[in-house]
Amino acid sequence: MFRWVTAAAAVLCLVYYIVIVVYSGFTTSFAWFWPAAAVFLALLSAGAWYARKYPKRIPLWVSVPAVTVPAAGLAVFAVTGILVFLGASASVKPSLDYLIVLGAKVDERGISRSLKHRLDKAIAYAQENPGTVLILSGGQGPDEPVSESQAMYDYLLYNGVPAQQMRQENVSSSTVENIAYSRVLIGQLEEERLEARNQRGGVVPPGPFQQVENKPLQVGILTSDFHVFRALQIAKKWNIPNVHGICAPSDPVLFVHLCVRECAAILKDQLMGNM
Repeated sequence: MFRWVTAAAAVLCLVYYIVIVVYSGFTTSFAWFWPAAAVFLALLSAGAWYARKYPKRIPLWVSVPAVTVPAAGLAVFAVTGILVFLGASASVKPSLDYLIVLGAKVDERGISRSLKHRLDKAIAYAQENPGTVLILSGGQGPDEPVSESQAMYDYLLYNGVPAQQMRQENVSSSTVENIAYSRVLIGQLEEERLEARNQRGGVVPPGPFQQVENKPLQVGILTSDFHVFRALQIAKKWNIPNVHGICAPSDPVLFVHLCVRECAAILKDQLMGNM
């Protein structure tokens, strides 16, 4: 039974890899995982067949790890996957003081599908909550024509979001830096607001928002559904108070791949102390 299950899983991994390549090309990050998984599962299936046919030729120190290590890895990925899905179920919190919109890939053709989903969600939120300041977070990669924050700003401005409701964070290159630099920017904006209020004798200057004195800040993070859990955990690590996740839909064809890639990213950030 085990060898048939692993053989079928190997075939599914290989087929899904072909789907990914045909759908989005060879540029999809972490796509190598699927052919690697297919090879690994095929070897397990072959090993199970050999062990069944020649049970006395395989020592115990080989057979036991061959079963327990993949099982342990699958259990870790399963638990991490559950956390990803829990993050994706976050409800929308209205009237936030700041909403950090995380960037994604930009190329010569424009914004990626993933980033468009996030920005469309940001437009809807900004229209319903005009008092929320959007922090557009994302720097410029070596293969990007402009910074992600600038591309986001242009798209939102074109679609009716007021310029005074947006601020750019344009130096980050990872989720950890997105959160860290956005936190710094929010601190600077709060200092400027407090200084302006003190100069006016406590009167709040006109603007797209109003803040009650001593009211705790409410901060949101808008990103793709599979990415919310990790973003929130990093934000808590950086001591962003009262942080809430807002989910944007992700590509249904790539959803499984994106979740698997996110599980690996969560494990990496956990090991590196980013969460």
